Amino acid sequence: MGVLNLTPDSFSDGGRYTTLQAALEQARRMVAEGADLLDLGGESTRPGAEPVSAEEEKCRVLPVLEALLPLGVPLSIDTRKPEVAAEALALGAHLLNDVTGLRDERMAALAARYGVPAVVMHMPVPDPATMQQHARYTDVVGEVKAFLQAQAHQALRAGVPQVVLDPGIGFGKTLEHNLELIRRLDELVALGHPVLLGASRKRFIGTLTGVEAAAERVAGTVAAHLFGVSRGARLLRVHDVKAHREALAVWEALAQEVARG
Repeated sequence: MGVLNLTPDSFSDGGRYTTLQAALEQARRMVAEGADLLDLGGESTRPGAEPVSAEEEKCRVLPVLEALLPLGVPLSIDTRKPEVAAEALALGAHLLNDVTGLRDERMAALAARYGVPAVVMHMPVPDPATMQQHARYTDVVGEVKAFLQAQAHQALRAGVPQVVLDPGIGFGKTLEHNLELIRRLDELVALGHPVLLGASRKRFIGTLTGVEAAAERVAGTVAAHLFGVSRGARLLRVHDVKAHREALAVWEALAQEVARG
């Protein structure tokens, strides 16, 4: 899943794809590099980010979404606002990605109405601006698992055809929380739904590697994601598609040899 941030303030590449032309060029580049689907977002959800209105978010994402539909690649709308989700799905978005975990029942209802899968992500509170203040868990994996299981069950009952689970790496989590979730990702996989891992360029990788610039955290990102794949992750949400495609090609070849041996 290639990340296409249509925002001026995202933590890694904010401001790079705010024009339609720049966004289309980046989307085509990611598809050429091997992205299976693209995730379009018009509001930064980094800690402390300023919220934007639904109208502003629609202005950022809908023209790009419409322009990308002819590419024939599945498009995901990354939003926590039902108003934005409704218009994106009406245009033809193929997947709903909600960082608040479908807490707003209108989101599940929209996914059900349009017959699209939904990504259910864990965040301790529905507000990214304050989520890090709530990074307190007795058992982070157990609590994230319980939340995702409950939200997935509710979504399926509402008619959503399929759910994808996302542990929400970096969303209201400390370094140790992030590491524990990736180490024990197989416990989320055991719930029986595809699991998405999105650790791309995140702060905990910079903390572990000493790499300050988010765009330079590629090697650490690939390492985290390959470990996640070994634990059963089915989708990777990434900024650096080419690096991941190359790493996965080698990893999968080696894994097949181990399986045969």
